[in-house]
Amino acid sequence: MSKSNPRPPRRAYARRGILLGALGLGGVVAARWFNLGSGITGTALSVQDAYAATLQGKIILIDIRRPDEWAQTGIGQGAIPLDMRRPDFITILLTHVPDKSAPIALICARGVRSRGLAKRLEQSGFTHIIDVPEGMLGSGAGGGWLAAGLPLTRV
Repeated sequence: MSKSNPRPPRRAYARRGILLGALGLGGVVAARWFNLGSGITGTALSVQDAYAATLQGKIILIDIRRPDEWAQTGIGQGAIPLDMRRPDFITILLTHVPDKSAPIALICARGVRSRGLAKRLEQSGFTHIIDVPEGMLGSGAGGGWLAAGLPLTRV
């Protein structure tokens, strides 16, 4: 470094850029993981509303998490557990909901998987997909099924 230019060498700038980039990417990943950008919109329901609508027969609630997740927390009362990773997911879904225009609500852990699956189901011809963005564990949309103290079915 010369005395007339007290700036650090270029390597220091490169390290700072990499560090700031990693922190920025980490923030984006964390925001997606906790579904921080989500809210209750026209195509979404809060966990309380999803539970009430399920009990009233207004929607069919599908818990799309993995079996180990169902075992850890239980399944929301009234929900149908159906692992979204199954290769025959849509075929099995159609056995529970043969009408592609029926209102189907999707719930996962934090609303990230349900949002993605909703798009996939719409592309497959389902016309009334509803997201429960809080999920079972809570997200930016709200505290979630467990925190709301809604009833569970144990598996």
